[in-house]
Amino acid sequence: MKLSTQILLAFTLIILLSVADSYTNYMMSKKVQLNSHFLARSEEIIRNSNKTHKAIIGMQSAFRGYLLTDDKIFLDSYFEGLKSVPNLFKVQKKRIGEHNAQRMLLDSIEMLHNDWLKYSKKLIESGKKDEGSLQTTLKKHVGKKINDEISTKFTRFDKIEYKRRKHHSIMLLTSLNYTRTFSLIFITLTIIVGVISTFYIMLITTKRISSMVRLAENISKGKFTSIQDTRNDELTALATSLNSMSGKLDKNIRELENRNAELNKFAYVVSHDLKAPIRGIHNVITWIKEDLDNELSHELKRYLNIIPQKTKRMEALINGLLDYARLNINVPPELIDTNALVREIADSIVPRNFTLEISDDLPELFTERIKLEQVLANLISNAVKYTPQEKGIIKISCRKFYKHYEFSVKDNGIGIAVEYHKKIFEIFQTLREQNEQESTGVGLAIVKKIIDDQQEDIIVISKVGAGAEFIFTWRNS
Repeated sequence: MKLSTQILLAFTLIILLSVADSYTNYMMSKKVQLNSHFLARSEEIIRNSNKTHKAIIGMQSAFRGYLLTDDKIFLDSYFEGLKSVPNLFKVQKKRIGEHNAQRMLLDSIEMLHNDWLKYSKKLIESGKKDEGSLQTTLKKHVGKKINDEISTKFTRFDKIEYKRRKHHSIMLLTSLNYTRTFSLIFITLTIIVGVISTFYIMLITTKRISSMVRLAENISKGKFTSIQDTRNDELTALATSLNSMSGKLDKNIRELENRNAELNKFAYVVSHDLKAPIRGIHNVITWIKEDLDNELSHELKRYLNIIPQKTKRMEALINGLLDYARLNINVPPELIDTNALVREIADSIVPRNFTLEISDDLPELFTERIKLEQVLANLISNAVKYTPQEKGIIKISCRKFYKHYEFSVKDNGIGIAVEYHKKIFEIFQTLREQNEQESTGVGLAIVKKIIDDQQEDIIVISKVGAGAEFIFTWRNS
C-alpha cells in the first residue's frame, strides 16, 4: 500500500470519527433541546395551574364572604374571576394539547367550575328573597362538594404534571450525560487513532529514511552498499533509485581504479623511457666536454652548458608528473606529530642561512601522513624558492577551530601579484623564468589537488614584494 494511501486512510478514519461525534452531539443536543423546552413549558403549565386554582379559590372566598355579610363589595373578586378564569383555562388547554389525561382532568375541572358558577349565580340572584331555599342549599353543602372536587382534580392535575416533569428532567440529565460520554469516547478514539497513525507512519518512514540516509552516507564515504525495501510505495522508488545509483557508482569507481592503476603503470614506464634518453643526452654532452674540451670555442661551451640545465628541468618535470600521478594512492591514516613532521621536512629543504620559526602548538593529527607531508613539503619548498636567502624568514603556525585546524606557511619572499593568486595552483604554472630549473609549476598543483580531494580549503595572502602566506585547513580523521 502506498504511503499516501495510508495517510489518506488515517485522515479518513479521523474525519469519520469526527463526523460521528458531530452527528451524535447533534442528536443528543436535539433531545436536550426537546426536554429543556418541555420543562420550560411544564413550568408554565404548573404556574398557570396554580394561578387558575388560586383565582377559583379567590372567587369561592369572595362568594362565601358575600353570603356571610350580604355585602356586595366581596363580589369584586368574584366578578374579576368571571373574566380571568376562562382565559386561564383557554391558555392551559393550548399548552397541554389534546387527548391526554391532563386534558380530561382540565375539562372536568372546567365543568365543575361551571357547575359552581351556576350554583353561585343562582344564590347571588336569589339573595335574601328566598331565605328558606338558601338555607336548604347551604345545608346540603353543594358548593363545598364542588370546591373539594375541584381541589382534588387540581391536585391530580399537578401530580401528573410533576411526574412528567420529573421524567423529562431525568431524560434531560441522561441526554447531557450521554452527550458528554459520547463526546469523550469519540474524542478519545480520534486522539488514539491520530496518535497511533502518526507514530506508525513516523516509525515506518523514519526507519526507512534513516536507512536511506545511511546508504547515502556510505556512498559518500565510498562504501557502495544497498538496502532492502519490500514495501510498494513512494519511498520504495527512492530506495530503488539509491540502490541503482550505488551500484552504478560502485561499477564506475572500480573502472576508474582499474584505469588509474593502468595509468600509474603507464606513467612509471613512460617516465623510465623518457629519463633514459635524457640521461643519454647528458652523458653525451659530458663526453664531448671531456674529449673535445680544448677544441671547443667559448661560445660552443656556453651552449653545451645550457643543455644539461634543460635536461635537468625535463627530469624535474617528469618527477613532478610522477608525484602528481601518485596522489590517487590511498594509505591508512596514522597518528602524526605535525611539529616533528614539519621539522623533519624543514631539515631537508630549508637552507641553514634561513630563519625558521615553527609554532610550538602544532597538533597531533590522525590522518594520511603522505598527503599532509606532500602539502607541507611543497609549501615550504615554494617558500624557499621564492625567498632571497640573505634574509629569508619562514614562519609555520597552526590555529585550532571547532572541527578543523588551520595551518599557515608564511615567508618574506618576492610575493605574488593578486591576478596570479588562482593561476599559481594550475599545473605547470610558475612565476620563475623557464630557464630556471628549480621551478616546475607542479608543486602547488599537487597541493591544490590534495586539498580538494580532502575537501579542505586553501588560500594565499600576498602582494608583490611583501612575501606570501599560504593558509590551508585540515581535519582530524
